[in-house]
Amino acid sequence: MMIERGAQRRRASLTIKAMFENRLEEVLPAYRFWYRLANSAVLALAVVAIWLFIGMLGYHFVAGLPWIDAFLNAAMILSGMGPVDEMRGNAAKLFAGTYALLSGVVFLSTAAILFAPLVHRLLHHFHRRSPADLDESGSRPPE
Repeated sequence: MMIERGAQRRRASLTIKAMFENRLEEVLPAYRFWYRLANSAVLALAVVAIWLFIGMLGYHFVAGLPWIDAFLNAAMILSGMGPVDEMRGNAAKLFAGTYALLSGVVFLSTAAILFAPLVHRLLHHFHRRSPADLDESGSRPPE
């Protein structure tokens, strides 16, 4: 009996809780949803701030721009507006091109982080099933 309990504890400690509830669980109350949305916004803001800082470092040390110009270039590239200053030297041009390409990925990732709770809540309303609607295998029984 003690061995079984230990095995159950190990299995329980190895399971990973999903970020969102599944279709068998109830939709989150509004206050918890807003908390989840705020957490996503903070995470998205952190991703953007880190990426902006990386861009500033690159433009300052690789392209030789002053800090304020490095901020301007990094912010303009990150926001999708395009570069402001002309890059001189191959290393600066390679950095600017790479930073611009990866900024697109960061932009899309940030949008996904922000919209994931909203999309999940919408889809959860449509796909919610009660445990009584499902058979033992977890699928819907034929009608």
